[in-house]
Amino acid sequence: MLALAVTVIEVALILSLMLTKAASAASIPRDTVYAAVMIICNGVVGLCVLIGGLHHREQTFRIEGTGSGFAALVALSTLVLVMPTFTTSSAEGSYTDSQLVFVAASSLALWLVFVFIQAVRHRDYFLPAESMADENVHADPPTSAEAWISFLLLIVSLVSVVGIAKLLSPTVEMFVMKANAPKALVGIIIAMIVLMPETWAAVRAARADRLQTSMNLAIGSALASIGLTIPAVVIAVVVFDLKLLIGLDHKDIALLALTFVVGTVTLGSGRTNVMQGAIHLVIFAAFLFLTLVP
Repeated sequence: MLALAVTVIEVALILSLMLTKAASAASIPRDTVYAAVMIICNGVVGLCVLIGGLHHREQTFRIEGTGSGFAALVALSTLVLVMPTFTTSSAEGSYTDSQLVFVAASSLALWLVFVFIQAVRHRDYFLPAESMADENVHADPPTSAEAWISFLLLIVSLVSVVGIAKLLSPTVEMFVMKANAPKALVGIIIAMIVLMPETWAAVRAARADRLQTSMNLAIGSALASIGLTIPAVVIAVVVFDLKLLIGLDHKDIALLALTFVVGTVTLGSGRTNVMQGAIHLVIFAAFLFLTLVP
């Protein structure tokens, strides 16, 4: 639910900028999704691992769940952000409408499978290893009344936040233009705004020695950022005949590849320490620096 709520806000920010049909709007989805992946895989994961390592020396998580989610994230990121740079049916960095529909359907399908695995078929994969056989670890389902009240309050909150987001979007873009900063900074600001709640929750969980919860939040939010945002953007692009530049340049592809290689090492053992967190944060710092000084 948190991922869905955050994605609604992200999509609202992106579409409010794209519908202006400004010259720079075509790359806003790419910059936002790429920034979300880099912020989560390096910034959030690195911060959680570093803080967890400082407080608890070593922490563990289950690679069965986290590993499968990370593999899906690598596949989707490559299909959405990397392949458009190398396809030949359209201009470099873009997809044709049929390619966009295929990628959007693939993104949504993988996200739905991941949610099914996480919530139904293999939910024990996303619980701490020492507690996976304990049914008390699973949260008690809410009553029907509690669920409906929560749903209504969520809708009210989302409508309010989306309204504020639409007012905020032009201000963010104007701030970046006045600062003569690279336009990719707009995507980073949007991604940072929408990821604040999940980042805070993930860091608190790591500090309380619940790194499994941190990994669930991080990987889940990264997958939702692609699996839900891209289909919504593609629908808007096709319906309103908007221009979409989705492929990364070579510098960003190299940083994304570095992130996934290091992430595979970090998530491959199921154990983390301070060193791994520091590595991810250095990559995150390089991402921010090279965005401002390309």
